[in-house]
Amino acid sequence: MSLHWGPPGLCGVDEAGRGPLAGPVVAAAVMLDPARPIEGLRDSKKLSAAARERLAEAIRREAFVWCVAEASVEEIDRLNILHATMLAMRRAVEGLGRAPDDVWVDGNRCPEWPWRSQAVVKGDDKVAAIAAASILAKTARDAFMRQLHETYPVYGFDRHMGYGTAQHLDALKAHGACPQHRCSFSPVKLVLDQNRLF
Repeated sequence: MSLHWGPPGLCGVDEAGRGPLAGPVVAAAVMLDPARPIEGLRDSKKLSAAARERLAEAIRREAFVWCVAEASVEEIDRLNILHATMLAMRRAVEGLGRAPDDVWVDGNRCPEWPWRSQAVVKGDDKVAAIAAASILAKTARDAFMRQLHETYPVYGFDRHMGYGTAQHLDALKAHGACPQHRCSFSPVKLVLDQNRLF
């Protein structure tokens, strides 16, 4: 299925990491060059890790402009995950260095910002620029989580990327939370509360 390119001056935006129990939420904004199409773009979740890395390199090389930004664990806990995600998206668009004519965001809502925008449900599998943003956000966040694994190897971040797998929950119970855990998320909060009882 070929992806929609949208109007000239379009910026696609997507995020990675809303659901995990640890690490930042990462957003990417991408303005593609129609004269330099990138083969194989699609929703990052439907690509192998190797394909994502290869496409991320092509996007960084061929796009007009791109930016990856994040909201930290502290911001997630303070603002909640929805508002932190909107903040990361705003930072990504602001970091492009040129104003887009339109911004299309994956999902069902857009941040409050000055750009003309629309939300596109399942946009990462319909719109080329959103698919590109999906790939950049996912590969950047995965790289962060692999690096985090070097500091906190007991949690297995390099395997589950912070998601609430059985292995991750067992490690949380055994070792407590690290500074990159989202204390406002109920599985982490439950472990912290239980640890305070003993």
